[in-house]
Amino acid sequence: MTAPVLQPDIAIIGGGIAGLWTLCQLRNAGYQAVLFEQEALGSYQTIGSQGMIHGGIKYALSGALSGSSETISNMPAVWRECLAGRGKVDLQGCEVLSEDFYLWSHTGLTSRVGSFFASKLLRGRVDRLTPSEYPPVLANPAFKGQAYRLIDLVLDVPSLITTLANQASDAIFKIDWDESSLENDNGMAVIRTPVAEVRPAQLILSAGAGNEALVQALGGSEPAMQRRPLQQILVKHEYPEPFYGHCTGASASPRLTVSSHRTAAGEPVWYLGGDLSTEGADWEPEKLINLAKRELDELLPWIDFGHCEWRSIRLDRGEPRQSALLRPDSAYVGPVDTTENALVAWPTKLTLSPDLGNEVEQALASRDMRPGPVCDLAALSALGRPPIAQPLWDTLFA
Repeated sequence: MTAPVLQPDIAIIGGGIAGLWTLCQLRNAGYQAVLFEQEALGSYQTIGSQGMIHGGIKYALSGALSGSSETISNMPAVWRECLAGRGKVDLQGCEVLSEDFYLWSHTGLTSRVGSFFASKLLRGRVDRLTPSEYPPVLANPAFKGQAYRLIDLVLDVPSLITTLANQASDAIFKIDWDESSLENDNGMAVIRTPVAEVRPAQLILSAGAGNEALVQALGGSEPAMQRRPLQQILVKHEYPEPFYGHCTGASASPRLTVSSHRTAAGEPVWYLGGDLSTEGADWEPEKLINLAKRELDELLPWIDFGHCEWRSIRLDRGEPRQSALLRPDSAYVGPVDTTENALVAWPTKLTLSPDLGNEVEQALASRDMRPGPVCDLAALSALGRPPIAQPLWDTLFA
């Protein structure tokens, strides 16, 4: 029996934050969209995120706004609209871990950075705290630095994935690339599965670092991809207070970033990033864990963490290629050079997911794409549904 041919408006490959957000935003805009994921929804880069929705201040620690910080300055407000159910994507039900994010200095900020944080330019985005306003982690007489509250917020990433997936569960399918294929048929991208042939008006590749292989499957070489590796540290401990903050260092990026989580058994875990994770990306885990221990001892010496267990996780950030492997400043959407109907999408960071959704909509409009007739996706149900990725603090400490 010949497999049916399905012609949805949009087919998306990749079920991380980029694919899920784009799927929901396009469906809300009236497009018939379907998503394929080969593993668990949110695997790798998404589940490895600390969940920070930030406005770019962490890129302004040199005392000046960069292109990146200007691009994302309104992102916390956009996410809060979505969390309230008023944005292009409805995030009601997503768990917010913290409405506050802190920035602290180990000793004191340079006069340039301090003056910049106090400037009218950052009014309403950075508030210097008095000792009575310090979060519990910093409320100790031994703390001699400075502390600020940022407009950033922190989301529980597994909850975010679940919230998005539940909204579009009827359009998300598992795909096995040993049995299925992505092909270039005379300049048109086609997905062939055992149960149906999918010929979308537009294909969107949103598989993070996996986009490179998908572009190659279409015979393409552009857009080119870069990988920026990092290695983050998780420590399970007995200190009860949660904390979400950046510590300033000698560079323009945070010396250490801390987010707090709990295992399924309720055990506290701190997830550590910042310069620690980028400078030690290629180190042996034991070496980086030892540095993380020294960092916590030096920066927060008054905290008794009790019995600790340490783990590391290596992640590859897939992004559009930049000169000198620099960090991209904004979300990216670009055409595959060998097809008429394929786009590659990278949000470049979690907080820019709404920006990516808007970029995709603009790219579709520039191609004169409009929502078409309803496409019956029932044939795809035989493929099954992908699960949701498990939190790192559960899998690594299992």
